[in-house]
Amino acid sequence: MISAEAGSRRVDPAPEPAEGSLLLDDQLCFALYAASRAVTARYRPLLDELGLTYPQYLVMLVLWEQDAISVRELGAALQLESSTLSPLLKRLEANGLLHRERRADDERSVAIRLSEEGARLRDRAATVPVSIGDAMGLTPEQDALTKQLLRLLTANVSAD
Repeated sequence: MISAEAGSRRVDPAPEPAEGSLLLDDQLCFALYAASRAVTARYRPLLDELGLTYPQYLVMLVLWEQDAISVRELGAALQLESSTLSPLLKRLEANGLLHRERRADDERSVAIRLSEEGARLRDRAATVPVSIGDAMGLTPEQDALTKQLLRLLTANVSAD
């Protein structure tokens, strides 16, 4: 059972919704939507200081973890289509944070590499996860369980 208490905030557990309920508060999709908007809004001022949008930040997270990655691998990691990813990469490249280059062994494949400036940005971004974690106010156990449940939900909804 998940304790809804975190820090000084407390959220009372909602009663079990009736099957087929059309009440807004009974919709998991709305709870996910509201949480996503709130979390993304909390990121905005932190990322503005870095000169990044939230989707650009996600790209940088992948590159800070694994530099020299193909566009295909990056898209898979972020669950984004190349048509969505390409404008993000162009903007990050124009801002001097990464380089895109055709791979010598496969001209059809484009490798993404951090620039020196992109690598240096990592140090400035190190405070972002801590600030967001503090804002979320979850215990380490709640954080781990929330991620586990969201990954399960994503896998279940994405399954054929």
